[in-house]
Amino acid sequence: MPAKTQEIILASGNVGKIREIQAILNQHVIVPQSQFNLVEAEETGQTFIENALIKARHATTLCQRPAIADDSGLVVDALEGAPGVISARYAGEQASDAENLAKVLQQLGNTPAAKRSARFICVIAFLKYPDDPCPIIAQGVWEGQILFEPKGKNGFGYDPIFWVPEKNCSSAELNSAIKNSLSHRGQALQQFQQQLKHSSA
Repeated sequence: MPAKTQEIILASGNVGKIREIQAILNQHVIVPQSQFNLVEAEETGQTFIENALIKARHATTLCQRPAIADDSGLVVDALEGAPGVISARYAGEQASDAENLAKVLQQLGNTPAAKRSARFICVIAFLKYPDDPCPIIAQGVWEGQILFEPKGKNGFGYDPIFWVPEKNCSSAELNSAIKNSLSHRGQALQQFQQQLKHSSA
């Protein structure tokens, strides 16, 4: 496992993601790429894996340090997988969280609860250097349903409309510790830590 003094660049400008990743990977020194004034990579991939690799490679190339990237989103069955890889910009390139989730609700309309199944997916990619031939890839999936209206004030993104059956509440009604123990990002980061530990053994 990397020494605590080793920096890992986090290829994200999303404040919510940065907060969650730093909380879970608290035994590492995580430095957001914003500290290097990097322009974010253009996400041109068709899958979460492709976009995570694009972002991690961009950060490690420009910073010359190991880099980790997260690509995640909401997949709604009744919307044929949308918003998917464009979750952060579903309602437009500069769309707010509120605008994105409003579009999901509008697209679903009166779709009955039994057909509002959805899941959050997160892919983590870690590269030691730009040409790393064996990046670490970890994935987490969090199953739930889409509510008819937002509930809760915690979290970010689509959390207010994502119903968590096992907790009988929305993701935005969970505290951060419980959310991180259940979520797609929490699952992927735990898996990543195990893979990193074995790769460094």
